[in-house]
Amino acid sequence: MCGIVGYIGPRKVIPVLLGGLTKLEYRGYDSAGVAYLDNGKIEVIKEQGKLDNLREKCSGIETDNTLGIGHTRWATHGAPSKINSHPHLNGSGTIALVHNGIIENYVALKEWLIKKGVKFVSDTDTEVAVHLIDHFYFGDLVSAVRQAIEMLEGSYAFAVISSNEPDRIVAVRKDSPLIIGKADGENILASDIPALLEYTRDVYFLNDNEIVEMKKDSIDFFDIYGTRIKKQTTKIEWDVTQAEKGGYDHFMLKEIYEQPRALRDTFSPRLKNGIIDISEMGIDDDFIKDLKKITIVACGSASHVAHVGKYVIERIAKVPVEVDIASEFRYRHPLLIKDQLVIVISQSGETADTIAALREAKSQGVKVAAVVNVIGSTIAREADAAFYTYAGMEIAVATTKAYDTQLLSMYMLAYAMARTRGTISEEEYDRAVRDLSLLPEKAEETLKLKEAVQRIAYERFMDEDVFFIGRGVDYALSMEASLKLKEISYIHSEAYAAGELKHGTIALIEPNTLVVAIATQEDLIDKTLSNIKEVKARGAYVVCVTTEKYRAKFDQGVDEFLILPEIADIEAPIITVIPMQMLAYYITLNKGFDVDKPRNLAKSVTVE
Repeated sequence: MCGIVGYIGPRKVIPVLLGGLTKLEYRGYDSAGVAYLDNGKIEVIKEQGKLDNLREKCSGIETDNTLGIGHTRWATHGAPSKINSHPHLNGSGTIALVHNGIIENYVALKEWLIKKGVKFVSDTDTEVAVHLIDHFYFGDLVSAVRQAIEMLEGSYAFAVISSNEPDRIVAVRKDSPLIIGKADGENILASDIPALLEYTRDVYFLNDNEIVEMKKDSIDFFDIYGTRIKKQTTKIEWDVTQAEKGGYDHFMLKEIYEQPRALRDTFSPRLKNGIIDISEMGIDDDFIKDLKKITIVACGSASHVAHVGKYVIERIAKVPVEVDIASEFRYRHPLLIKDQLVIVISQSGETADTIAALREAKSQGVKVAAVVNVIGSTIAREADAAFYTYAGMEIAVATTKAYDTQLLSMYMLAYAMARTRGTISEEEYDRAVRDLSLLPEKAEETLKLKEAVQRIAYERFMDEDVFFIGRGVDYALSMEASLKLKEISYIHSEAYAAGELKHGTIALIEPNTLVVAIATQEDLIDKTLSNIKEVKARGAYVVCVTTEKYRAKFDQGVDEFLILPEIADIEAPIITVIPMQMLAYYITLNKGFDVDKPRNLAKSVTVE
């Protein structure tokens, strides 16, 4: 979950490295560091804390050197500290390395290296890698890296430089992302696309166990056996301004307001002559008609998308759906069947547990489709087919527009499958297509709840406990609403199926406890109202999220309303999430915390 950048070319290297790390800071902000060659010697600068600390330390340093590597850290092994920060050096200071991932057998390797006289200075697993490369180094950095990784177990992306070979950067990946940017007379590598876009749109995506030797005017690739291999570049079309705040105070707020555009960009290309085209999923009509089961696998917010997806696919397309948390999927030894589809969902396409689940499904011969935002990512490449969400770059750690476009993708899949399977009438299908096409407008209208949300956030930001309740798709949406609040405001928050309150949870309701009740489903309104009355009887302060047509039902039972635009009940989660995102944002703002960089979290979880 750390961020890596490396550059070789004619520019001054420190500003390039700091600029790249700025674009990658969402991947980790416990510490940061750079290593560069200056007068034939490797110089290292690193600082604990956010990137600004490193930037201040680097100010005033004058060097014309044009080769270096940088790192922004999310701590796994060893506490956040200057010593544990990357880059790490070998004993003689002639090799520097940065690392994203986890080396699982580092303890055994460390003991082996200590017996050979190596002295360690940090608590990290990463330092093992640089000493191991040094052990195998006899003038050929590519060869040393290749021999070292044969002994490593776990996940890693390394970028390595040596003062003995001052014209190259060597890098390798296994289960951690690494992208190589090709430009004229300069080349750059990074963990994610935003760090490259200032310099090039032509990139190479490394596969597992591929090694790259990057010079300023050449890029060569090798397999684990040292055999040279050829790779094709991919053109990245993302708008570079998406990596800038564009006048907003935070990326999260900007990305909340980008949701109408993201929904439009995701839906419009798939609507062809009034028909939703899901051919990108790699499933034809015969497969859909014979489909016996769908398993949706994801982590975090994407798993909440999966739960909504289960409701809508089962209801509309009449296909049984089970949802698995990716980190549990392969460890429960899943039994997959013929005529089954596995769908994996990931914003980054590099989520380690989701990649492992994908590989488990493929090992059982089951077709795997990916819903993913990043073109060329590992999940997109390894799945049988990729259905891209066109959210664009998402920088804030807490997902907003990526979540909503994933949600829309589930609806497109449900309606397309229902039409093929004959479980929906033409009239119902046409209504659904019309409603989905209006979602960007509905999202724009929902954003007008800003002032009402701000008022609630100001009144309630000191709460220590918040509960979200709902039924059906409203419960699935409540899980995401709760996660948004807890991950950035650090308020203890839970989501419960409203009908489960009396089975224990209601014991936690005290006078003035904030309960957010989401109620958008006509067939469940009366049931949810009963649950609201239950918590009100215990003194809860209730905020009800509903539509105008249901408001009268709750007038006597709640303290505040957030009234959504009129929308078909089944599609309500796509806009209901917007005020929930805004509530988390404004509560966090009132608490004075960093909205974009919540503690202990990173954007892309590339380790188990």
